[in-house]
Amino acid sequence: MKNVAKLCILLSLLFVQSVLAKTEGSLAEGMVNPGYEEQPEWFKNSFLDLDEDIAEARKAGKRLMIFFYQDGCPYCKKLLQVNFAQRKIADKTRKNFDVVSMNIWGDRDVSFGDIETTEKDFAARLKVMYTPTLIFFNEEGKAVLRANGYYNPAKFNAALDYVLGHHDKKEKFRAYLARVSPRKAKGIIHKEVESVKSPYDFSQASNKYRLVMFEQKQCAECDEMHGEVLKRKETKEQLKKFNVSVLDMWSEEKITMPNGKKSSIKDWAKKLDIQYAPSLVYFNPEGSEVFRSDAYLKSFHIQSIMDYVSSGAYKTQTNFQRYIDARAKQLEAQGIHVDIMK
Repeated sequence: MKNVAKLCILLSLLFVQSVLAKTEGSLAEGMVNPGYEEQPEWFKNSFLDLDEDIAEARKAGKRLMIFFYQDGCPYCKKLLQVNFAQRKIADKTRKNFDVVSMNIWGDRDVSFGDIETTEKDFAARLKVMYTPTLIFFNEEGKAVLRANGYYNPAKFNAALDYVLGHHDKKEKFRAYLARVSPRKAKGIIHKEVESVKSPYDFSQASNKYRLVMFEQKQCAECDEMHGEVLKRKETKEQLKKFNVSVLDMWSEEKITMPNGKKSSIKDWAKKLDIQYAPSLVYFNPEGSEVFRSDAYLKSFHIQSIMDYVSSGAYKTQTNFQRYIDARAKQLEAQGIHVDIMK
């Protein structure tokens, strides 16, 4: 009877998804909240019993990948239509992973170990703040890699290779990515936006929130952020609200951490568990970390994070996604068009 019930639920789910795909249409450029984006047919139709999903993947010689998304997410659309449109990536993913999708606002039941909850509460438990967010599990059900935000095809392919090659047992993804260097970069650390320069003493009292950008020389995303996002007028206005430092996450340069202790930048980045470049870490004037972003983000998201922190909104609205949706609506109401892909 249990299997029959599951089959009925599955058929109902497939029907609802097909209706949504037909009625809500595709994403219009620049829109913030359009509808459902159709996913590849080879994604797994799961009852969201993740222990069962991991066991089935293991039996098939695969690993489990969870794809957290939300309707109207242009980065999710890009992952689905750009990355998975490349045969090499699609074939590699399909052959080696069972991909299970979860809506960060969804109400479907989720089971994992002792956890019995819903999609949206599970996403909140895991502090999923960006879509897409991908979490890769090994055969024992341990998360071995978390990809926050959109990865371009080369970086996404490197993430697949990192998980499939069991590189998590030998090195962090940031080290692996720096070693394989999937995209050409300028090979410099961009210091133009710094307002607090070397020698760095982060224990000193600050009259503003502090923004520390951890980057590396071989980082195409860093080049893009500095060359485009941080040059925009709106971003520059937000940057004025912070004391800004840009650090090479691999540097042996000595700094003073917020707790007053000495460290190399490299070791501080390790203590903070900085995995990706760029990682933007926000500290309050007292020196405590209050937020960080380590995802591929465009101008509106970066500007919104800066506003979220500098305004103190993070203290009352703990869900950043709800905050960013509200901010977009407020700007649109003021006649300011929001295009989150620029």
